[in-house]
This record gives sequence, C-alpha cells and structure tokens, in this order.
Amino acid sequence: MSKPSASEVSPVMGRLSAYIASALRRPLPPAVVEKTKHHVLDTIAAMISGSRLAPGMKAIAYIKTLGGVKEASVIGSNFITTAVNAALANGMLAHSDETDDSHAASLTHPGCGIVPAALAMAERERRSGAALLRAVTLGYDVGCRLTLSLDPYQFREDGHSTHSFGPMFGAAAAAGALAGLREREVRHLLSFTAQQASGISCWMRDGEHVEKAFDFGGMPARNGVAAATMVAHGFTGVDDVLAGERNFFVAYGRKPDPDVLTRGLGATYEIVNTNIKRWSVGSPIQAPLDSLREL
Repeated sequence: MSKPSASEVSPVMGRLSAYIASALRRPLPPAVVEKTKHHVLDTIAAMISGSRLAPGMKAIAYIKTLGGVKEASVIGSNFITTAVNAALANGMLAHSDETDDSHAASLTHPGCGIVPAALAMAERERRSGAALLRAVTLGYDVGCRLTLSLDPYQFREDGHSTHSFGPMFGAAAAAGALAGLREREVRHLLSFTAQQASGISCWMRDGEHVEKAFDFGGMPARNGVAAATMVAHGFTGVDDVLAGERNFFVAYGRKPDPDVLTRGLGATYEIVNTNIKRWSVGSPIQAPLDSLREL
C-alpha cells in the first residue's frame, strides 16, 4: 500500500502538524514566556496541594502499585515511574480541588492536563526549561482551539466533557513536541489522540471529586503522553483524522469549524487568555468572593 502524500492532507492538518513539529524551535514573545511560567508554577502548586487531598492520595497510591521504568517524578512524593503513569497521577493531583487555571471561552481547565503531560515528557526526554515552556504554550494553543472548533457549549449540551477533550489534545501536542516527533508522526499522534478522545459530563454528579480529577487532569495527561510515546516507538496510523471519511469532526461535531484549529496560530496565544484564580475555589464562587473583597 502506498503512503499518502503531503498533498493528500487537508490544509488544517498540514498547518497544525507543521506547527506542532516545529514548536521547540520557535521562540516565544517575552510576555508569553512570562505568562507560561506563571501557569506552570500555578499548576505545580495545585499538584502539591492535591497530593494531600483524597483524589491525589488515591492517584499516588494507585500509581505506586504499577511500578514501571523510572522516567518521571510524581509530585508530592519521592516516587518515580513511567512518563505515562506520572502524567496520570500528576494530572489528578492538579485537579484534586479547584485551584488550577481555566480558559473560559473553551470551557476547559487546560493546565491540569497539559502541564503534567509536559513535565513528564520533559523529564523523560531530558529537555530544557525553555523547551518545556514552548511545549506548554503549544498545548494551550492546541487544546483550547480544539473545543472552540467544536462549539464548546453545544458540545457540552450533547453530554461530552470539554474539560477532557481539549486538554487531551493539548497534552498530546505538548508531549509530541517534547518527544521530537516530525510532521507525519504528529499526524499519527493526533489520530491516536482522537481514538482515545473521551469524557462525559456526568462528572458533575461526582461528590468526592475523584472522577472529576480523572476526567479533567489525569485522563487527558495520560492519554496525551501515551499517544506521543506510542508514535515515538513506531506506531503508525491515519494521516488526517481531521478530514476525509469518518473523521473526528464528523464523529463529534454538529456544526464544527475546523479552521479554528489553526486560526491565529503563532499570533494569538491562548495561554494569555487563560485565567489564574485569585481564590482557591471553583469558578462559580470567584465573583462573590471578589465582591466580598471589595466590601
């Protein structure tokens, strides 16, 4: 069977895969670098607090039973495990409560899925701090645009979890960049990520925040790193999961706009549009607390 040529890939996939593959070579504006540092620190702080809360403690206890090659650290412990397992644990730590960041327009909490994936892969691949920051910024750009391309409010009304889909693709992009994947490998990365894309919004009924931590942080981070490491080990797949017969948008979007995925790439950085919480509570309570502060 002949391999598809680059001309058979849709313009959106062509531009997106090239952007992801070149992310570590592309300098960021100083203001974006500074903002990204804030979000990495903010997410690490959420992981540390989460390591002492029930969802995080359960995640650490579970990961310790799995063993594995020592590739990446589990925050809040002295345990080192595979990058995939560390991403799962650290993702759950990052959303063990409501201290992590949020991107209002896309209905996502990008940091709790993207930062743990990037940290795990950066440690595994022995990448620099600059590479980590570029990968994290990339993850926010891809993840936030993913749910925006699907119409996040309609997507949520249909029962899907924007909070898992967006960060999952963002985590995969960050992990794939840190793994050094080339353009065609990135296309396969996105296909394996789409195959794992999941999450339903029944997490709203989770009173103990454990399933919610998995949906928002653990699962997206784990699946993104898994996709990146599989492709890095030679897994091949569909060249363009975003277009053609039975594609991702046909499966999940009512009126999708795939062009959103690449609109403004390299000019509009979604991490700049992401909020760091002033108060360590859920978003619905932020405004009342702001009012109390003013009083």
